[in-house]
Amino acid sequence: MPPIDQSFDLLVIGTGPAGQRAAVQAAKLGKRVGICERREVVGGVCINTGTIPSKTFREAVLYLTGFQMRGLYGASSAIKERITMEDLLFRCEHVIKREIDVIRDQMRRNGITLIGGAARFLDPHTLEISGVQGTVRITAEKIVIATGTVATRPQGVPVDGQSILTSDDILGLKEVPRTMTVVGAGVVGTEYASIFAALGVETTLIDRRPRLLEFVDAEIIESLTYQMRNMNCTFRLHEEVASVRLEGARRAVTVLKSGKLIISEVILYSVGRIGATADLDLAAAGLQADERGRLRVNEVFQTAQPHIYAAGDVIGFPALASTSMEQGRLAACHAFGISCASLPHLFPYGIYSVPEISTVGKNEEELTAQGVPYEVGVARYREIARGAILGDDSGLFKILFHRETRKLLGVHIIGTSATELVHIGQAVLAHGGTIDDIVNTVFNYPTFAECYKVAALDGYNKVGPPP
Repeated sequence: MPPIDQSFDLLVIGTGPAGQRAAVQAAKLGKRVGICERREVVGGVCINTGTIPSKTFREAVLYLTGFQMRGLYGASSAIKERITMEDLLFRCEHVIKREIDVIRDQMRRNGITLIGGAARFLDPHTLEISGVQGTVRITAEKIVIATGTVATRPQGVPVDGQSILTSDDILGLKEVPRTMTVVGAGVVGTEYASIFAALGVETTLIDRRPRLLEFVDAEIIESLTYQMRNMNCTFRLHEEVASVRLEGARRAVTVLKSGKLIISEVILYSVGRIGATADLDLAAAGLQADERGRLRVNEVFQTAQPHIYAAGDVIGFPALASTSMEQGRLAACHAFGISCASLPHLFPYGIYSVPEISTVGKNEEELTAQGVPYEVGVARYREIARGAILGDDSGLFKILFHRETRKLLGVHIIGTSATELVHIGQAVLAHGGTIDDIVNTVFNYPTFAECYKVAALDGYNKVGPPP
């Protein structure tokens, strides 16, 4: 057997959000840390094809179309008349390069050894990493698997990256389509459907479920659906795809089981993602992934092998960059006996649709099912000066609180800056705050944060002063 090339206290597989945080946390504890990446660049799906590109793409669309200013300057308002993919990708490429540079610098400053290549287990403590520079053998006392996911490619669907594509192929589009069919109304599918609809693309969104994003408050989803319809997005819910086919360049046909035919230039398949574990040879480490390539972990992110941890999208829901970062940090802390804690029940959700959505805590459906006596306080952007200034008159902000204890139970927002605004509510929830705490707080004016005060006063009017 060839000799061991290097030995580490911790080896991390994958340089996405979970892998980065696990590696940096262990390095801060004075451990010898290695991290490997099978791509030519660091950052994983998050930086290269997922979170960062899609959110940057969204910002480019909103800016170049003048979408956010249409409430002030009219529907014809636009920075650029004919927007090309080159226009949209210019910002994406700039941000991606910057983030890759930031991650590389972070690894260097913390003394983390970066190894290029694809890893596979030889035994529970030994891995072989093969890359363009050759093959090395690594041993590690602790291991974190943070390989992320890859887009599901349904059998029988002729994915070509141009007429029929997955979310990983968006950045490879050569031109902006005039029509698009999106199959799958999960977070990614809903985001891209609304983004392309805002761009002026005639969009159809298909899903077998009766409503969008069932984990989000129903009233918020009603608002999203209404606003997307106003952007010329057609919904085909409770429908299943029977087949898809190409009938020539820029002509893709989607056939539904109900008999409907949808013809568009592009079909975007967004029917989920599977864990990127197929090439790890998990069996050599005494591990086994589920049917979707995901690894099962306990509450401290240990797999069936106590010294091997897994974090991020590879372990499944909620599969957010923010939660993945925290999982990676917590896994590294536990691996080296450092006491740490988090509040997973208060993780915020950010959905970067147009308009954007963010929630934290319980929603109305959950509280009703649990028999919790709650009340609702509402603020609408059309009543908020900041909404008028920025041209957003359709935003909706709601807080849920207990009628008796008056404690905050949830915050649900759709509209400009929702993903920023939600963190105030997250802090109040974490400290067991009440609507009275919000009523008694002064917020800068004019800001969207003022929504908290308006919504709290609305709730206060319904339940009266505290006993």
